[in-house]
Amino acid sequence: MTSPKFHVVLHEPEIPNNTGAIGRTCVATGCALHLIKPLAFETDVKALRRAGLDYWPRLAPTEHDGWDAYLESTGIRDNQLWFYTTKTDRPHWDATFQPGDHLVFGKETAGLPQTILDRYPDRLVTLPMVPTERSLNLANAVCAAVYEGLRQISS
Repeated sequence: MTSPKFHVVLHEPEIPNNTGAIGRTCVATGCALHLIKPLAFETDVKALRRAGLDYWPRLAPTEHDGWDAYLESTGIRDNQLWFYTTKTDRPHWDATFQPGDHLVFGKETAGLPQTILDRYPDRLVTLPMVPTERSLNLANAVCAAVYEGLRQISS
């Protein structure tokens, strides 16, 4: 198996349909998916079959018991992490992505915890939007992020 182009990391995802769409994006683009618990939905075989996620076995996402467990099990270095948030003005195209980087997204209703954002202030990026809008759908944000990363590493 080849190394993933990127690692998409969902911190405590809440909406199974978003996670399913993100999983499909990962399969289509050669990215790995990491799910950081707690999850607001089940990922057992029965739930996946009921949801029609026939590609899920090809995705083989990795579930982590929490943020610290994720950091420990991946051995990730700080300079391989990019955090997507509305709490920065730095557009994601100003980041320099490298193959194998981890693109981290927060839960749909609250984003990433402030403790994580405070720990990595120079690794925060955003998808620019008009000032009156609060956020994009998580699956759409992940798709935009992955494709910007692919554009950069393919140039």
